[in-house]
Amino acid sequence: MPGPLDGVLVVSLDQAVAAPFAVSRLADAGARVIKVERPGGDFAREYDTVAAGQSAYFVWLNRGKESVVLDIKDPKDKALLHRMIARADVFLQNLSPGAAERAGFGAAALRQRHPRLITCDITGYGDDGPYRNMKAYDLLVQAETGLASITGNPDGPGRVGVSVCDIAAGLYALSGILEALYERERTGRGKGVEVSLFDAMADWMTVPLIYQEQTGAPPPRAGLNHPSIAPYGAYTLADGRQIVISIQSQREWRWFCETVLERPELADTDVYADNEARVRNRTALDREIAPVFAALPQAELVDRLQRGRIAYGFVNSVADLAQHEQLRRATQETPAGPLALVASPIRIGGKDSVFGRVPALGEHTEAIRREFAAAPAEKTG
Repeated sequence: MPGPLDGVLVVSLDQAVAAPFAVSRLADAGARVIKVERPGGDFAREYDTVAAGQSAYFVWLNRGKESVVLDIKDPKDKALLHRMIARADVFLQNLSPGAAERAGFGAAALRQRHPRLITCDITGYGDDGPYRNMKAYDLLVQAETGLASITGNPDGPGRVGVSVCDIAAGLYALSGILEALYERERTGRGKGVEVSLFDAMADWMTVPLIYQEQTGAPPPRAGLNHPSIAPYGAYTLADGRQIVISIQSQREWRWFCETVLERPELADTDVYADNEARVRNRTALDREIAPVFAALPQAELVDRLQRGRIAYGFVNSVADLAQHEQLRRATQETPAGPLALVASPIRIGGKDSVFGRVPALGEHTEAIRREFAAAPAEKTG
């Protein structure tokens, strides 16, 4: 069944994570995505071999695409890519800084030649500013934006355990491309979309930045506690398992004291009078909560939390996630056979997305060369 982007052609000169993420979601929505790979392929193909001998990242980020291998330094391959772009709705690239322009695929020049074309450039730090020519990868940007400094525990900073800067940039690129497609329906003209990893994560760092600038100090690294809401963190149960609870309002704080702690008088104690007071007195507050949680069997604590209408969740391992009763799965066809991956979080009309196949390197090269072959007049000059 056609998807909402059926008929949209995307040509993507991409690698690694951010750009492949964006265009894979366009493919999920029904767009035809042609992934242009250098000889040897996207280096993300070789990140690991844990997905039935394939890279887990590559399998996740390149579903539903066609793979063509081109050497854009070769005049014939360069001309072929230009012919592909001439018929495309979207051209996306995330090569190293300046590489697309040097190769003759700068966004502004392409849109001048093809006014309906939507271009998307994903960079590390953007096209201006002193960092514009620097290479950027996820952990580097986590460090540069201050994300690593507020992640971890009081003993030291840490990396967020997934490629959050890449994913953020990919999401913003996807959003920008969809906005440009919608605008083109009204104006008939394409637009240039520009997204950087740094800008994407800086946006996500807005609340810590406000905290720093208004208080003169960053939010503290709090491990499995929220730095500015209390109680909102992890506590250990009698069986050693950890549970996270979250209090978001004074009403919930009162319910928590009455139903979970069975100490209603705490709700009116001055040192816990409001959220800011509870954050200031977090250590004392934890001394009130921790012994109650440590003494209760899991079933009884969950019963109290549910009766008190308190939000909670268990601190699960990745192995726990694999068996989680809420986890939705989707079958992903790959060159090495089917894999059970996580289903798309997007449901439209109550139906799950159907994932396209992950391509082998250069699987569609010959077919695409035939489809986009030069006309006889071009061949003879």
